Amino acid sequence: MRSSRAAKPAICSYENSPYRTAFWPGREYEDQAERIALRHMLPERGARLCDIGAGFGRLADEYHGYEQVILLDYSWSMLRDAVRRLHRDPRFVFVAADLYNLPFADSALDTAVTVRVLHHVVDVPRAFAEVNRVVSPQGAYITEFANKRHLKARVRRWWTGRPPDLDSLEPSEYLKLHFDFHPRFITEQLRVGGFDVRDKRAVSDFRLAALKRVFPARLLSGLDGLLQRPLAGLDLTPSIFMRSQSAKPGEPVINQALWRCLRCGSTEFETSSEALTCRACSRTYPILEGVIDFRESRQTGT
Repeated sequence: MRSSRAAKPAICSYENSPYRTAFWPGREYEDQAERIALRHMLPERGARLCDIGAGFGRLADEYHGYEQVILLDYSWSMLRDAVRRLHRDPRFVFVAADLYNLPFADSALDTAVTVRVLHHVVDVPRAFAEVNRVVSPQGAYITEFANKRHLKARVRRWWTGRPPDLDSLEPSEYLKLHFDFHPRFITEQLRVGGFDVRDKRAVSDFRLAALKRVFPARLLSGLDGLLQRPLAGLDLTPSIFMRSQSAKPGEPVINQALWRCLRCGSTEFETSSEALTCRACSRTYPILEGVIDFRESRQTGT
């Protein structure tokens, strides 16, 4: 999984997916456990936060301490769902864009978040470098990833004696555009990308169907929250959260300019109800049902 600036990495899109209605019912425990980790790691207040890969805005109500919250996803249809639920709150901005080419000015954000995103990312170094570009010096980056060395995987390998190699730092692609990662790989790539890891939490200790059938989600998530910090160093859980701080030089203040033109790099824009227009090169980015479309294809599909 080496970074390549020449070729554009493949993107996993959830366009027209019933993700909210088909995937999340029955996963109340996982949702609550992830929220606990996020609350512990997220700076309480800030001017501007971006949830990258926000989908339908599942975690949007966790960002109440921020003056402006940008929900970004590659899927326009998922964001349209978020708009319908959240449009009455003026703090929210909805953006369809590519993780590898974010439409933000340098150092435009206090905080960036990627939850349930990295397991679809082909080029992790490139993604981390781009996130670091848009986060201010000393800004926070909270990320979650799928752990290839979790307990069930270790038991499975011991029992069967078959691969995958859980000690290898190479990401494991178990389905197309679905990756599990070695925790050390993520830590190293965060460092290379310009971040210092400050906190780590082990999440979803009890992700077993048998347990979820017997015990209520609130009980399991409460126990999960108590164990997240103590078990963090063991790398036994299927999900791991890390909080990092940008190590790039400069004052810890955000750029007042928010947008960056994907064509010419200008941060000067004219805004209307229908589009954002770059003043330097006149490229327009349409606003469709409340979603600003920065995708290069300018399409609502994949």
